[in-house]
Amino acid sequence: MTHPAADRPAPDSGASAGATGLAPVRRGGLTTAEVAERVANGQVNDVPVRSSRSVKEIVRANVFTRFNAIIGVLFAVILVVGPIQDGLFGLVIVANTAIGIIQEVRAKRTLDSLALIGEARPEVRRDGQVTQVAVAEIVLDDTVLLGIGDKVIVDGAVTEAEGLEIDESLLTGEPDPVLKHPGDLVMSGSFVVAGAGAFTATKVGRHAYAARLAEEASRFTLVKSELRTGIDTILRFITYLLIPTALGLVISQWSVEHNDWREAVRRTVAGIVPMVPEGLVLLTSVAFAIGVIRLGRKQCLVQELPAIEGLARVDTVCLDKTGTLTEGGMDVLELRALDDAGDGERLRRALGVMAAADARPNASMRAVLDAYPAPEGEGREHWRVLEAMPFSSARKWSGVQLLEPGGAEASWLLGAPDVLLPTGHPALAEVDELGGQGLRVLLLGRTPVPLDAPDPAKDLRPLALVVLKQRLRPDAASTLRYFEQQRVQAKVISGDSAVSVGAVAASLELPGAEHPLDARTLPSDPEALADTAERTSVFGRVTPQQKRELVGALQSRGHHVAMTGDGVNDVLALKDADIGVAMGSGSEATRAVAQIVLLDDSFATLPSVVAEGRRVIGNIERVAGLFLVKTVYSVLLALLVVFTQLPYPFLPRHSTLLSSLTIGIPAFFLALAPNSERARPGFVRRVLRLAVPGGVIAGAATFTAYALARADHATDLKSDTSVATLTLFIVAMWVLAIVARPYTWWRVLLIGAMCGAFALVMVVPWLSNFFQLQLIDSRDVWTGVAIAVLAGLLLEVVWRFFVTRGPDQA
Repeated sequence: MTHPAADRPAPDSGASAGATGLAPVRRGGLTTAEVAERVANGQVNDVPVRSSRSVKEIVRANVFTRFNAIIGVLFAVILVVGPIQDGLFGLVIVANTAIGIIQEVRAKRTLDSLALIGEARPEVRRDGQVTQVAVAEIVLDDTVLLGIGDKVIVDGAVTEAEGLEIDESLLTGEPDPVLKHPGDLVMSGSFVVAGAGAFTATKVGRHAYAARLAEEASRFTLVKSELRTGIDTILRFITYLLIPTALGLVISQWSVEHNDWREAVRRTVAGIVPMVPEGLVLLTSVAFAIGVIRLGRKQCLVQELPAIEGLARVDTVCLDKTGTLTEGGMDVLELRALDDAGDGERLRRALGVMAAADARPNASMRAVLDAYPAPEGEGREHWRVLEAMPFSSARKWSGVQLLEPGGAEASWLLGAPDVLLPTGHPALAEVDELGGQGLRVLLLGRTPVPLDAPDPAKDLRPLALVVLKQRLRPDAASTLRYFEQQRVQAKVISGDSAVSVGAVAASLELPGAEHPLDARTLPSDPEALADTAERTSVFGRVTPQQKRELVGALQSRGHHVAMTGDGVNDVLALKDADIGVAMGSGSEATRAVAQIVLLDDSFATLPSVVAEGRRVIGNIERVAGLFLVKTVYSVLLALLVVFTQLPYPFLPRHSTLLSSLTIGIPAFFLALAPNSERARPGFVRRVLRLAVPGGVIAGAATFTAYALARADHATDLKSDTSVATLTLFIVAMWVLAIVARPYTWWRVLLIGAMCGAFALVMVVPWLSNFFQLQLIDSRDVWTGVAIAVLAGLLLEVVWRFFVTRGPDQA
């Protein structure tokens, strides 16, 4: 970032004790030696900026889990009693954990590299020169420069101020910006909404105001999301259920197999292992990590991982026009003098002086400066700036007090015509006509009233209209069409005139753009405001506070709102929205509060961002049902063998085979598949609606086939286990076939491949011997198949009448 004011020579060296009684500091900034001394003393801003988890933390989080501990103990038991093929589940857990670590480390590297690109680099004055430094390189007593849109990085005392207005609402809740003067204090976490200036850093690092809060709130995290909360609730319930069930299973198997304690141990382990949905947590972490990596490839920085889930739930996107639908730059199309405006050259010179006086010009002022450069040499001496008031989104105008050629003194204002002119003024009809063409129009006026008066626009004489052409983003129309197709409402909320914003939105074919609303007519009643916010698509002349109120109004009606923006006037709305999306070239303040930053400023990336969120959450919900069906049928089978005093129907190797072919491998592919369905509340209820009846049906069918086979030949446990394995495989594949809908070629191929793999295990001698599977009695086999088919038909009934017709499926 470049501060025009910073190009001026630094003030003469002198003492500045500030407001805190610190040692005097030269106004030209610290010297290199003084900086080195403070670094050596540890007086640096050492608070990490948006830090991801360390590799050590990732490894610890993936390895030392409650379920890994359970599986690890059971694996150690199998290593003692043998044989090794019954310990396959332990190798699967090791592989799963390794995959989770690798993917999270990849995501970490992606996040860290993108965060480095998007990191703010504040300007400081050292050795009398302005230089950019990393946030962590600021030291105590540094002179830090500020301009509009900059975030105050550390606490300090103001040393220079040119109309410097700072918004402290994120810290204090006070909505009005505070005008700062030399000697006033500034707090880290606030941001500049108007003007420019500089301050001396008085508190850095963890001593700065709200630094601890900022450090904790800015970490990448998986917590505080409905998805993670729902999964944790399910896992906690399973843990409570697992303990008594496992104890009962241990006692029953020792009672049944009292002559072969090793067999009793193996079948006990086989009953406990599938109760643990170990892959669910893994796939959740992997899906999030891969989502981050995919978005990173599109130059999209995810600053908080729950944002991926939030994206999947978005049903309303609020867009700021400038910098989102239009590119940041503008071009002056015409300077249209109004009646009795006088010399056009005089107007152009005044505009040039105004633009040059702005320490941090916005896009409109930069266009004016490009079109009308400030007069130089002799011409410049005839125009002297006495005072400047920078543009403010709340005021909608900027101004300078000039000493004009000839000695006259007057204030020149440039801003929104409908704000500076009274209602019904003849010039406003011309403004509306130009705005209807999608052009941006500013009014240039002159008044004898000084800028520090209560109403500087009083007695304003309108002189000219500055007509600006906005550059539409070439991808804006297609992006809006995508949102319409996905049933996501798009609303344009802009500070420009409603007519101009409506014309731009209409040219992009946004539904409802033909009825733009001037935000100055918004109702104050919350219910009426919410009604207006829901039915209106385009809002103009919106103040920063009103943007925040519109977001809140939409949220009050149950909408999940994403807000995009690039300017300081968007900060409050970005902070309050469910998902804040900032442009990479936007202000430091917007990037700091947003959960997602589009580093390449590409509006066309938004559909990919929303689609990625839906893919991650939709697929996690899809595969969660698979894992929980396994848990339910495993618990039911364990309870049934406890009450009937039968040997558990499986060995650990059978559980591993069934889990891998019907859940583990398919779930991995399903978790990474495209999914455009918008996420809805009620994750736990929806997952259990299939998992509980599906697990009960699978468990009951398997136990029925197993019990009938035992009744025929009670001594041939291997044959009975084979029948139970076949029955459970068919029912579990039926569940997979339901979860995999709607079918695509690769999903059909996936299901076919799993069936083919199981068939190979049954017919290839060394595989059937390895897994101890042998189908001897054809009557038992066909009985098991018939029971499985009946169970599958019952699953279809459950799916059709209880799942797809649930209350949240409407």
